[in-house]
Amino acid sequence: MAAAPSATSVHDFTVKGVQDASGKDVDLSTYKGKVLLIVNVASQCGLTNSNYTELSQLYEKYKDQGFEILAFPCNQFGGQEPGSSEEIVQFACTRFKAEYPIFDKVDVNGNNAAPLYKYLKSNKGGLFGDSIKWNFSKFLVDKEGRVVDRYAPTTSPLSIEKDIKKLLGSS
Repeated sequence: MAAAPSATSVHDFTVKGVQDASGKDVDLSTYKGKVLLIVNVASQCGLTNSNYTELSQLYEKYKDQGFEILAFPCNQFGGQEPGSSEEIVQFACTRFKAEYPIFDKVDVNGNNAAPLYKYLKSNKGGLFGDSIKWNFSKFLVDKEGRVVDRYAPTTSPLSIEKDIKKLLGSS
């Protein structure tokens, strides 16, 4: 995962994709003009069922209006994402019918934190500082790649719908 040293938006980053099993780098500038919800996900968390279910509902409802969910598996919280990237994609797509992009597993905190997550946290610190506290922390990004808001792991994805609609320009 790389970024220009002076990143000014989420679109300046390249991340490793796994959804199509190619493992090719994905330039996030391909998402210019789309509203993004960036989420660190885990398969074995108490928040897994509700978050994956609601994320899929949001995606289904707004994907044709310029909305994308970018999911980044992370194993830093209680070891709740131990599988390989391929196993994670299989789990999300089979059990929760996830159709949105699921990227390679990343660290979201610490020295090895993915550059994208360093950028997200520097733009929207959390209630208790910058670090991500748990699985399913969410960042809402506007069409220009600017971080608009940050939501706690316990925030229901469906409760973010009003903010997504506002950024999409729909009522």
